[in-house]
Amino acid sequence: MTVLSRTEIEPAGGVALWRQIADAIRLDIVGGKLETGDRLAGELPLAERFGVNRHTVRRAIAVLVEEGVLRAEHGRGTFVAEARRLSYPIGRRTRFSEGLAGQTKQRARTILSSRIERATARLAERLDVKPGTRLIRVETVAFADGRALSRATGWLPEQRFPEYPAVLAETGSTTEALKRYGIDDYSRGSTRISARHATTDEAQVLKLAPGAVVLVSDAVDIDAAGVPIHTLLTRFPADRMELVV
Repeated sequence: MTVLSRTEIEPAGGVALWRQIADAIRLDIVGGKLETGDRLAGELPLAERFGVNRHTVRRAIAVLVEEGVLRAEHGRGTFVAEARRLSYPIGRRTRFSEGLAGQTKQRARTILSSRIERATARLAERLDVKPGTRLIRVETVAFADGRALSRATGWLPEQRFPEYPAVLAETGSTTEALKRYGIDDYSRGSTRISARHATTDEAQVLKLAPGAVVLVSDAVDIDAAGVPIHTLLTRFPADRMELVV
């Protein structure tokens, strides 16, 4: 029987034990200790590794199976379903379709909702407009080969981009939509990247289990003259994507 080295988890750390175990297994996969198709250790060895009962381990595994990170085969055990993550480059010219070219076959974006909002002080600063300016807020989800890969919230000045949601829906592409407004090309002005646990909404849209980790990209795109076009808050499932800067 394989002997697993003891992994310390913090009972009083404010994060549920099963969630800490799920995160540790995710790290094993991301770090290359487990590859696609590898069989996960049994509940008893894992319980001994983490110093918990088998019920806690069982819940952590169930969450990872629900996310699609692991797959359970009756009578055989639990296996790593997909260890490979897609690489998404973050640079001066960041494009969803171009960034995933060669890694996926089909890519699509769905608009979840849109509405008009007044620019807060933070959004006004990022878009170089006055506070209170009317902005179009667009909520989208992007897919590749049938899997949800990002949940995004974007803001654009309404005066410069009237009817933008309809144009985006018609073209299916941010790049093509912006061309309708005379912007033939644009670049990334800034990107801030962080990580956190997914919210309930993000977990539902991206089909993640509670406690899943998302990478957050907070970006501003600019036109050829350096004028901000839009600011975009994008959340990527950490198990499916890696951001390469």
